[in-house]
Amino acid sequence: MNSVNRAIIMAAGKGTRMLPLTERIPKPLVEVNGKSFIERTIEILLSKSISEIYVVTGYLKEKFKYLEEKYPEVTLLDNPYYDTCNNISSLYIARDYIENSVILDGDMIINNSDVIQKEFDCSGYVSIWTDKYTDEWLQQADDDNIVISCSRNGGKKGWILYSISYWSECDGIKLRDHLINEFEVRKNKDIYWDDVAMFIYPDEYKLKIRPADKGDIIEIDSLQELALFDKKYICYLGEKNGKD
Repeated sequence: MNSVNRAIIMAAGKGTRMLPLTERIPKPLVEVNGKSFIERTIEILLSKSISEIYVVTGYLKEKFKYLEEKYPEVTLLDNPYYDTCNNISSLYIARDYIENSVILDGDMIINNSDVIQKEFDCSGYVSIWTDKYTDEWLQQADDDNIVISCSRNGGKKGWILYSISYWSECDGIKLRDHLINEFEVRKNKDIYWDDVAMFIYPDEYKLKIRPADKGDIIEIDSLQELALFDKKYICYLGEKNGKD
């Protein structure tokens, strides 16, 4: 059994699909019903005794400074490549902390805190089964929930990959080395970091599905979706439409 010693929260992106709201505030710091995405996640991690937390920032990085004061367990890591590279650059910046970690996006709502656990048996992603068609990354697994394939183009009857993943010591070391090879050596900077294990080196990882239920994790990708959760953002919908 493996134990989570640290968490890495990815929070460097611009959140362009939530413009104009994100012109002045990074998406992870947007409040939903009184608390920001990232603070909800940090507090869940702390409740699970995960008290070494790294937040990778980039866009409007100065806005995150208060987190280190409010939560002494938080360390900010600056990603200077956020504006020119895909999110492989963010995990590259945090590469020394991947061993025995949980990696999360900073802009999701975790409705069921039990998807975050201190102990885990195998590296892999929290995933939710769907019978219906989806255009999200879709994994297929064997009877032991070991991933055997993943489609970038979606499909139906499979496991939707969510942005919460666990990495053992062994896999964390491999992922670090693969990140260095892709980012530094091959200059492969326009990919998602998840591409590394899923598509570039799939035979070198044994990833296991961590099943969750529909609604356990909510990924809010647009102002329209945000307004459904918090009605104070309805006013931004007219502003956005006015710019289109």
